[in-house]
Amino acid sequence: MVKLIPSILSADFFDLGHAINELQKGGADGIHVDVMDGHFVPNISMGPMMVKSIKSHINMFMDVHLMIDNPDEYIDAFSKAGADSITVHAEVLRHPLRTIDIIKRNGLKAAIALNPATPLSVLDYIMDAADMILLMTVNPGFGGQQFIPSMLDKIADLKRIKDNRGFNFDIQIDGGITMDNVHAVMAAGANVIVTGSAILNQPDIAEAAADFKYNMLRGAMA
Repeated sequence: MVKLIPSILSADFFDLGHAINELQKGGADGIHVDVMDGHFVPNISMGPMMVKSIKSHINMFMDVHLMIDNPDEYIDAFSKAGADSITVHAEVLRHPLRTIDIIKRNGLKAAIALNPATPLSVLDYIMDAADMILLMTVNPGFGGQQFIPSMLDKIADLKRIKDNRGFNFDIQIDGGITMDNVHAVMAAGANVIVTGSAILNQPDIAEAAADFKYNMLRGAMA
């Protein structure tokens, strides 16, 4: 099943509630919340209080992406705030299986993310424990970046490993995804699509979300 999980990092924060409601109206399968600490990535964004506030007003899946140096210290806080899934970066994990276990013991889906230059080999002994693998298709930290074309091979390689070893995790893609390249990343093996400006920077967010989701479904049936 393909899923559209727009990133609210690209939203107008002055009108964030309206933007999220429009995403829901347009058929988005959830929202992707980018949490940045200014250390792991060169930007700072929202924290648990923002997640709690959003969750109290919506009935949507909330996918929290921790782009931070010390994710273990914040898993409980984001769980209590209302996250449904937490993604942590392999690049900062000392004990990745322990971190995955902490997330799952909080009743959440657990995901591992890789930056573009991080090889798939770091997942060799942990990918079977993850509910989802997130492959960054831009260098993380800012919205609106261009998709890195070489990541198509990385997506295909991960899909091949998944199929050969009989794993069930979702493959999520985040960074520079547009109407023009979403079919290519899906054909390579991605089934959970994160996109931001392609939807949230459009005049009619609900219509843009609906069109994007329709385009994805059409591609999945091709």
